[in-house]
Amino acid sequence: MVADLEARFERDAERWKALARPTPEWFRRAKLGFFIHWGPYSVPAWGEPVAELGEIPPTEWFRHNPYAEWYHNTIRLEGSPAQRHHAEVHGGCDYDDFLDAWRAERFDADAAVAELVAAGGAYVMVTTKHHDGVCLWDAPGTGDRNTVRRGPGRDLVGEWADAARRAGMRFGAYYSGGLDWHAAPTEPIGLRDDWDLTERPVDQGYASYAAGHLRDLIARYNPDVLWNDINWPDAGKDFGPDGVGTVFEEYYAANPEGLVNDRWQVPHQDYATSEYKHLQQCENAAVWEHCRGVGLSFGYNSVEGPEHAMTPLELMKHLVDIVWRGGRMLLGVGPKADGTLPGWQSEILRGIRRWMQVAGRWLPDLVADGELEVEGAWTRLGRAGESRLLFIDADVPVAIPEGRLLTPEWASLEGGTLTCAEDRPSPGGRGTDLNRVRRTPRPRPDANACLPVVSGGRDSRTSANSSSWRWTVDSASR
Repeated sequence: MVADLEARFERDAERWKALARPTPEWFRRAKLGFFIHWGPYSVPAWGEPVAELGEIPPTEWFRHNPYAEWYHNTIRLEGSPAQRHHAEVHGGCDYDDFLDAWRAERFDADAAVAELVAAGGAYVMVTTKHHDGVCLWDAPGTGDRNTVRRGPGRDLVGEWADAARRAGMRFGAYYSGGLDWHAAPTEPIGLRDDWDLTERPVDQGYASYAAGHLRDLIARYNPDVLWNDINWPDAGKDFGPDGVGTVFEEYYAANPEGLVNDRWQVPHQDYATSEYKHLQQCENAAVWEHCRGVGLSFGYNSVEGPEHAMTPLELMKHLVDIVWRGGRMLLGVGPKADGTLPGWQSEILRGIRRWMQVAGRWLPDLVADGELEVEGAWTRLGRAGESRLLFIDADVPVAIPEGRLLTPEWASLEGGTLTCAEDRPSPGGRGTDLNRVRRTPRPRPDANACLPVVSGGRDSRTSANSSSWRWTVDSASR
């Protein structure tokens, strides 16, 4: 099959090459998106919160999978903790019982999207079909096994897409083209105790089935991104009537600003993707995106809490580092079966929002501008337009070397907060003299209103959510 694929790729080389296009401006500037994994797996909502992808040995990953969205696979692995949990808590029921139990009774798409927009999200990626094969719209060929005919009784993809566009967000459609444990069943993945994913459908029948779903998603919702996962059935890796190359041509004709990711395993991609600590070599690509959950799972995991998650500060440092290196972050939040986010995830989003309200304006144009090593501190030095920026995090006040953006008297804020300082030239060409920046104490704000970004420059900017210090600039420095 490998030789056959290579021959077909070579035969169609010019057509694959013709798919290449410049990165759309909206995606170049979009630095934070949100990933929504929501499905029948949100009912049992269970996975072992053991470690991040890339930290667990390949021999252990699938049997101890922290991804709640992989529940359908994990419970089929003999002797796995998930299988024992499924027997004890759910009586070993059929997986599709969770589809019927899923109601989404509290789901309000506009409210959900508003929460993501407030946190600075530029786009939202919604799981339209995960590996369990359950479609969140009335997909062709699925009979009654979708959320319109069973369970919620709603076109959830359409609700997400419409709400995103009303809010000014871009909408992306995740689709599992590489696996479908219902339409194209395979042995459970993990029996070989390695990362081998040969247990996947490769035939023309499934290729046509999946292509039909892509075409329907394009026709109904015109997504701004087609985000495939795992692989694509080998029989459909061409420009035949149901070939994915043909679908790409149709997609770009319908949405000239649309993009496809790199997980199709074909000679075309618009951008590369990494995931937690896996596939990090993809971060060397010209255009790339890093995806991860706020915790260890993408889908909602009832045994996961804030102790398994990155704090807002950690996430914002992670985001800044990703953008500084030329990427963007797709951050996963997992709604509960009723359609609401668990409280601890909403709290994290509120922390992100407080930071993004002040610093988010710099991220679309942020580029690295050398390095600045400060003992005892995490730093990223960059530029955004005419502004030179320092992002800094330290547990104690630190001195900044003279002649490097900031003066020795400038120090980070207390409590390990992430700060940002701006040095922007004045219209007359004279840069802001940050030696003239002074700090004046003010009452400490609520402890929950942390994650400040402090800016100094031609304009003095402060935030109600800043810190125990207000930074000002003398008029003579403007």
